[in-house]
Amino acid sequence: MLSDFLYSLKELDFLFNLFGYISFRSGLSLITSFFIIIFLMPYWIRFQKSIFPRGQPIRNDGPDTHFHKKGTPTLGGVLILFSIIISSILWTSNFSSFNYILILTLILFGLIGFVDDFKKVKLGKGISSKTKFLSQLLVTSIIYFTIKYNGFDLNKFSIPFLKDVSIELGYLYFVLILLIVIGSTNATNLTDGLDGLVTMPLIFVFLTFAVFAYVLGNINFSDYLLVNYMKGSGEIVIFCTAAIGALLGFLWFNSSPASIFMGDTGSQSLGASLAVTSILLKQEIVLAVAGGLFVVETLSVMLQVTYFKITKGKRLFLMAPLHHHYEKKGISEQKIVIRFWILSFLFCLLALSLLKIR
Repeated sequence: MLSDFLYSLKELDFLFNLFGYISFRSGLSLITSFFIIIFLMPYWIRFQKSIFPRGQPIRNDGPDTHFHKKGTPTLGGVLILFSIIISSILWTSNFSSFNYILILTLILFGLIGFVDDFKKVKLGKGISSKTKFLSQLLVTSIIYFTIKYNGFDLNKFSIPFLKDVSIELGYLYFVLILLIVIGSTNATNLTDGLDGLVTMPLIFVFLTFAVFAYVLGNINFSDYLLVNYMKGSGEIVIFCTAAIGALLGFLWFNSSPASIFMGDTGSQSLGASLAVTSILLKQEIVLAVAGGLFVVETLSVMLQVTYFKITKGKRLFLMAPLHHHYEKKGISEQKIVIRFWILSFLFCLLALSLLKIR
């Protein structure tokens, strides 16, 4: 880890003391991942076009405005994950188990998404829903036991509105983790349907958890705000800012009209890493609030399917997820994206207010 090496040189010059501060290293983490994306993405886009000319397949029953997107490279998530992992390893201090669990989450869920994306660009169809779900179940179980092996408390469910109040769940916490991780993974994936739509909300949610991690990892701030101090959790800030930098760089190319999509490789792994971040910080409810846009998008799909079955063919929305409903109503893609960004920002502000509601 580069930060530890540079900090060890503090006797040579006082400037090396800066590498002992999370705030300084978080800035470096963001900048590093951002420029990795900015420099490498053009080459990655050209490489994909030469190797996978088929690109992103488009649903025939989707909005007519999407047909021009056919053939767009869809493996942007590979480079997003690469930049986050490199930046996190470089600037994480003292072999933080927090961040290496998050990196493991990125890699395992990224592999599931990569197989799905690869089959789409090669065969025009990804892996089956059943295979995807079973893979997510297996990977979440691996992550659960990894977290448990590293000594994290996986028995108590914390209530963010109250200090030192939690519910003893025992082994039921395993079921809860399955629901949180798989739910977050698929919710993020469902939201990734328009150019830039999921990218900015992910940035907002990662920023929210960066604030929570910094507060929980600082004994003075946690005492002032009446939240439970978690030693070492401040290092999660480095991972979150690495994700923010990578997503900002990706948005440079993913903004409308998108030159590349993140695909399941990105959306699944990033959604899962947010879920695991909330679990490590014992802030699972905060994820539901900050990720309110993802929740709304998922609920729109669930309501659509349920209503369709109950009414034997009628639809509650013109199309689900919700962003497609507004497209069908004739609202422009850019306007939908910006409005959903605004909603996501408000959800994250509400989540941050939970720091003071005790």
